[in-house]
Amino acid sequence: CGADQTCTDPDKAANKLHDFECACNSDMSIKKVDGPATCDKDECTSNPCAMGQTCNDPVKTVKSVGDYTCTCANGVVATGASATCETDECAAMPSPCGADQTCTDPDKAANKLHDFECACNSDMSIKKVDGPATCDKDECTSNPCAMGQTCNDPVKTVKSVGDYTCTCANGVVATGASATCETDECAAMPSPCGADQTCTDPDKAANKLHDFECACNSDMSIKKVDGPATCDKDECSASPCGMGQTCVDPVQSVSSIGDFTCECANGVKATGAAAICETDECTATPSPCGADQTCTDPDKASNKLHDFECACNSDMSIKKIDGPATCDKDECSSSPCGTGQTCDDPMKSVN
Repeated sequence: CGADQTCTDPDKAANKLHDFECACNSDMSIKKVDGPATCDKDECTSNPCAMGQTCNDPVKTVKSVGDYTCTCANGVVATGASATCETDECAAMPSPCGADQTCTDPDKAANKLHDFECACNSDMSIKKVDGPATCDKDECTSNPCAMGQTCNDPVKTVKSVGDYTCTCANGVVATGASATCETDECAAMPSPCGADQTCTDPDKAANKLHDFECACNSDMSIKKVDGPATCDKDECSASPCGMGQTCVDPVQSVSSIGDFTCECANGVKATGAAAICETDECTATPSPCGADQTCTDPDKASNKLHDFECACNSDMSIKKIDGPATCDKDECSSSPCGTGQTCDDPMKSVN
């Protein structure tokens, strides 16, 4: 049996030759009758691994055929066959990333699978490992805009979500949401014009704000844009009349400025200004009666003009209203005497 084997003769009868059995000490189950057993077999001696790979046969027996390993320099190991050291997953046909994407396999070791990366050609920052990236996304396909609006997605990528626009027929545009095409500013509660005014929004486009108009119900010609109009104005609140005068504003509106009246206790009135209640015509300089006459104004109400009276100082019974009296009359001035006679008028008076 040789070394490292155990020899057993099961029948030692002299006529029973060539029945001895040799068993490998390393594996007693490996036996041979009538000769040494074949115990050891190093499978690496036949160089089963590819160039550059390391072969190892852990159990060198005929019973352990196929247990050798081939190890690549990058650590990839195969048992019972030469190892496939590198696998470029991107080299597959068709490409695992599909069209319009770039495939990159960062580690081509055969034991490093499913690590390939797909990047969108339209945006290389959009990537996915072990499968195609989601590059394109047209947000308009989900109909995010309201009926009658036009949707536009300028950049159809998953990184530009929310950049779509909705455009109304009147030109109003909203980004990332359905547009509010019309806004009636007058529909607000409470009314932006306040009470006793009529609100009108001439252009209800949502991008046409602050154009509503408020008109006074008391006078529709009084208007203001983007806020309540100033409708009422009581001019008497500013006390424009003199002391003791009564103020009346018949139409309290900003369109009727100057229609207030000031009325004196004696009935004198003025419109748009304080009234002049009294006027003494005799205080004028020079006197309206002239010299040597006395002026008297019996009613000084300013609406009682031309009633002053002039009386001659030489004869107070001689009077005239609204002008100087004729006080002096020299009768000799008419030559009433005959020729050669001297005329003398001692009382040169109309009386």
